[in-house]
Amino acid sequence: METLAMHISNGIIDGPVAAVFAALALAVLTFCVLRGRRDLDDRLAPMAGLVAAFIFAVQMLNFPIFTAGVSGHLLGGALAAMLVGPWVGALCVAVVLVVQALVFGDGGVAMLGLNITNMALLGTAAAYLLIALLLRVLPRTKAGLAVTAFVSALVSVVVASQGFVLQYWLGGTTDLGGNLAGLAGTMAGVHLLIGIGEGLITATTVVTVAKVRPDLVYALRALKPAVPAPAVPVAGGAR
Repeated sequence: METLAMHISNGIIDGPVAAVFAALALAVLTFCVLRGRRDLDDRLAPMAGLVAAFIFAVQMLNFPIFTAGVSGHLLGGALAAMLVGPWVGALCVAVVLVVQALVFGDGGVAMLGLNITNMALLGTAAAYLLIALLLRVLPRTKAGLAVTAFVSALVSVVVASQGFVLQYWLGGTTDLGGNLAGLAGTMAGVHLLIGIGEGLITATTVVTVAKVRPDLVYALRALKPAVPAPAVPVAGGAR
């Protein structure tokens, strides 16, 4: 498990920085709980359970990166954001990370705040921002939905990887000799490849669900195109 441990292992980032990010993650997740309660209904609640289970299975695919303690893998933030929204989606990913750390030893328990910040918060937030933008620009077709899912998944993975770079800059336990840019480039390059795989999985899953039950895709319900206001007739020749 030391050579193939998923996420950030204990000892990679120092204690004070890990504690700060743990407090940050707890605060943001509390807000997600409060905000996500508004979205939960008969459709979203069971879908959230299915999404969490699917992400758990997908995250078992592991890709070692650059040290014995850090590895890359599929995240699932974009998939969760599209199917259950950003608030519930972040909670789904966070629950998966907690279970993996406590039950399977994937990632250090002391590093949970760091891992949740990167994968559940940064990744999901970046994905949903792109989803909101692309669904307003691209046509609401299968192709448009697939492109939205693919691009948002790819970008979210790279953004999450750069969250680790920031954390390592703040409290990495190994001196890189000023080669932080090299670390950022390595993480971005590897996660770009991982993001392509995640993008394909996300696009395939979302399009499949949309074909059968489009009402179960949160993004399609919440991000409806703006309806133009009806024209008001003007009497006479007034302008």
